[in-house]
Amino acid sequence: MSTPLRVANVSGFYGDRLSAMREMLDGGDVDVLTGDYLAELTMLILGRQRSTDPAAGYARSFLTQLEECLGDALSRGVRIVSNAGGLNPRGLADAVGELGARLGIPVRVATVSGDDLMPRLAQLGSAGRLRAGDRPPADGDGVPVDGEFPDVLTANAYLGCWGVVRALQAGADVVVTGRVTDASLVVGPAAWHHGWSADDLDALAGATVAGHVLECGTQATGGNFSFFTELLDADPGCLDHIGFPLAEIAADGT
Repeated sequence: MSTPLRVANVSGFYGDRLSAMREMLDGGDVDVLTGDYLAELTMLILGRQRSTDPAAGYARSFLTQLEECLGDALSRGVRIVSNAGGLNPRGLADAVGELGARLGIPVRVATVSGDDLMPRLAQLGSAGRLRAGDRPPADGDGVPVDGEFPDVLTANAYLGCWGVVRALQAGADVVVTGRVTDASLVVGPAAWHHGWSADDLDALAGATVAGHVLECGTQATGGNFSFFTELLDADPGCLDHIGFPLAEIAADGT
C-alpha cells in the first residue's frame, strides 16, 4: 500500500499571500504544492488582459512565488500543480521554463489544456449549448444562439483530474493547467500517487473533499469563520497571519 500523500495549498485566489509557498516549504515535509488562482471574475480579468496582449492571460503571481521557491521544491522532490495557466497555460509554462533557465534550474513543465471553447462558440451556440442572457438551460439543453459573439471574453469547460495525472506520470515537476475543477488540483496528484483508476469512486470522493477544502486557502483555516469576533476577543492578533491548509491523503482516500 502506498504511503499517504501530503498536499499543501499555497493560494486560494489570484492575489493571495505571496509568501504562502515559502511558508509551506519551510513548515515541514510536503509532497505536492497546489495553488488555486482562478474564479469566474478572475477569468474575466484574464480575458481582458488577453484581449490586449495575446501573450497574457495567466496568473503572474505564480511566477513570483516560483522565483523564490522553485529550486528548493525541486531539490526536495516536491511537485507543483497549479491552475495559474488561466487562459494561457502554454504561455505560463514557457515562462516557467524561462525562469528555470535563468535560475540555472532544470525544470520539466507540463500543461493541461482543452478547456478553452472560444474557437467553438458559433458551433456551440447554434447547437443550443450556450445560455442566452440570464436564461438557464432547460432540462440540460441551452437556448440556440446564432451569429457572432463580440462581447464574449472567455468560454471555458471545467476539466477533471486525469490530465494532471498523466502529466505527473510523464515526470513533470510543475503542472500548469487552464480551467479545471478546483478539487482536481488535489485529486490529480492523489490519483497519480496512489495509482487510482476512474472506478475507485470512494477514494476519489475522499480526495475531492480534501481538494474542495484546500483550494479555499486560508478561508478554510479561519478566514471565513462566523464567530471570528470570539477569537479576536481572546487573542486580538490571532487572525493576522492565518496558516494555509494541508492534507494527508491515504491510499483509500481518507
